[in-house]
Parts: sequence; C-alpha cells; structure tokens
Amino acid sequence: MKINEVEALVGITRKNIRFYESEGLLTPRRNSENGYRDYGEGEVRTLLQIKLMRKLGVSLEEIRRMQSGAHTVGDGMRRHLVTLERDRDNLEQAIRLCDGLTNRQERLEDLDAAGILTEMETMEQSGTTFQNKQKKDLRIRYVAPVAITTVMVLLMGGVIGLVLWIIALGVEDAPPVLMLLILALAPLVIIGGVVLALVQRIREIGRGEIDDAKNY
Repeated sequence: MKINEVEALVGITRKNIRFYESEGLLTPRRNSENGYRDYGEGEVRTLLQIKLMRKLGVSLEEIRRMQSGAHTVGDGMRRHLVTLERDRDNLEQAIRLCDGLTNRQERLEDLDAAGILTEMETMEQSGTTFQNKQKKDLRIRYVAPVAITTVMVLLMGGVIGLVLWIIALGVEDAPPVLMLLILALAPLVIIGGVVLALVQRIREIGRGEIDDAKNY
C-alpha cells in the first residue's frame, strides 16, 4: 500500500506516519523497483497499536519498550497508570484552586495574581504540577521559518540586484542580456517558492499540525 492508502485506512496523518518512522517505531519496506515505501498489513497493525497507545497518553519511549519486548503491555500500563494518577492528583489540585477563584468578584486587572502565583509555587514545591499553557504559545514557533525566509529573500534579492547592476553597466565581457535576465528570474522563482513554503508552514502552525504526533 501507498502512504495515502494507509493514511485513509488507519486515520493517522501522513506527517504522523513519517514522524513515527523517524522515531523508529515503524519500519516499512522499500519497493525494489522504485525505492518507495511499501506498507503492508504489519505496518497497518503497528500503526493501529501506536494510535491506541497514544490515545491513552502512553509515551513514545514506553511504546518503544513494548515494541522491543522489554516491557509487556501490562508492564507499560502499570507504568503509565502511575503517570495518570500523578496527573489526576495535579488536576485535582488545580480544580480546588480554580474552585476557590470562582468566588472572586474582582476584575482581572484587580486580581492579586502575584499572591496566587506565590501560592501555586508553594504547591509546586510540594510536587504539584500545573498545566502551563504559555509553553504552547505559538509566537516563538513563527520565528525560525520567518527568519529563514527573510534571509533567503535577501540573498536572492542581492543576486537579482547584482545581475541588474551588470546589465546597467553594460560590461563588454558580460553574458548576453537575455541570459542575464534568465539568471535574474531564477532567484525570483526561488523567492516565490520560499514564500509559499512559509505561508504553508504558518498555516500548519496555526492549525496545530506540528503537534499532531503528540495527539496520537
């Protein structure tokens, strides 16, 4: 089977399938004729197992241990139950704290956030872990693709500027003007491709696709 067939059959995105391959959890065969990945019933079964474990919140490392035979399913679940129970205790602590805040009548701008954060820090020192949603803020994830795109556009713009400068000087030993114009078009194509890639990447970040593998 091809990857798009597996994607439809198992309900796991192509990006996730590639991710699991890179993590060593899935090793499809290669077609000897064209070098493409060839997925069979074994790969489908493995992906279903991974999907089940990830939906239960089992870590990739624990799945890897179960796949290798180092842990049975029972071993993995017992270890995972410890994590779930710890998460439940943390959630109960957060619920109690939020429940106490439901009686507060002041506006957010008047809330003593520093005092509550101090209380939370004391609880964290006792072992409580709160969900820190600020870690999932997306702004920082835009920095790298935007920076790379900016650098590429500047470099290609410099090449175009150099070509146009040569044309303007009319250097005798310079290549024909038509050839120089063609050389100037190549960076424009590259710029267009890089910008399109940036737009696609920003859309992926906005839709949360970069976290897909964590959800399954």
